[in-house]
Amino acid sequence: MNKSSIVDVVHGVLGGTKVQAEQAVETVIESIINTLKKGEEVSIAGLGIFAVKQRKARKARNPRTGEMVDVAAMKVPKFRAAKALKEAVK
Repeated sequence: MNKSSIVDVVHGVLGGTKVQAEQAVETVIESIINTLKKGEEVSIAGLGIFAVKQRKARKARNPRTGEMVDVAAMKVPKFRAAKALKEAVK
């Protein structure tokens, strides 16, 4: 399933125009991204928690050359699935 498939599902449930359904999906995605940019968590009951994790600086090896490379510290998105989602997928 991709974003356009989600838009089709939202359009089928809400009706209206497809443009409105796409705006609704875009708004949800943008809200999640903006909240993560602030360093806050997004918790959606039954789905899970989106959060930002700080990754430490480290050394890595370039697989092509075998050369050791410094990888800077960075923030990465993280998702923890809710129990209901884990049970539904089993």
